[in-house]
Amino acid sequence: MALELYLDLFSQPCRSVYIFAKKNNISFDFKKLSLLDGQQYGEDFGKISLIRKVPALRDGDFCLAESIAIMLYLAEKFKTPDFWYPADLQQRARVNEYLSWQHTAIRMHGSEIFCLRLMIPKVMGVEIPEDKMNAALDDLNSSLKLVEEKFLQDRPFIAGDQISLADLVAIVEIMQPVGAGVDVFEGRPKLSAWRDRVQEAIGKELFDEAHQYILGAQESVKSMDSSKMQVFKPKILRLFM
Repeated sequence: MALELYLDLFSQPCRSVYIFAKKNNISFDFKKLSLLDGQQYGEDFGKISLIRKVPALRDGDFCLAESIAIMLYLAEKFKTPDFWYPADLQQRARVNEYLSWQHTAIRMHGSEIFCLRLMIPKVMGVEIPEDKMNAALDDLNSSLKLVEEKFLQDRPFIAGDQISLADLVAIVEIMQPVGAGVDVFEGRPKLSAWRDRVQEAIGKELFDEAHQYILGAQESVKSMDSSKMQVFKPKILRLFM
């Protein structure tokens, strides 16, 4: 049985797994799943992942969830180049540090901007209070500042002179608010130069392929069925509590 990856490229973690597998010439069956259509709650997918989130991997009888775990599994199984997850103790520690930090920082803040700026007002027709939007932008800016000053500093990439899993995970998260029309690179020459290096290391064609859906989100939401957002209603309501 061929390796299967269950992905929705609107999802940042899915994009990182997709890019990693493609860049490393790992053969897989792309099982497209639509989160907005609620396909993660289907009976068949429940057999793949009880967590009911994407990305998910199936390799024969072995199933795995969570993007970081999946990429590490792929790196080990397919012996990908060392720079992705360096053997060097301190370089690997830098990668692990970023991967540990990002979940409750840039990932959370970028996702919030995407929802507040695009999904909620454009799809659900709910106006976002100005103070809520400003607070979310402040959080995002704080995380972006840490990416530059703490994680990049004066290095070309997070772990050193070559791209790593840390940079891959970072770029897909930072591109999420861009899809909502927030140019996070404006006025940030260091971050912009890093993005260009990451894009070059990945390859522009693959980079653009993986991000075409999120960068077209402002157009695609115009024809989106607002009823599909009802699955997210409890989470949305908590934003205003």
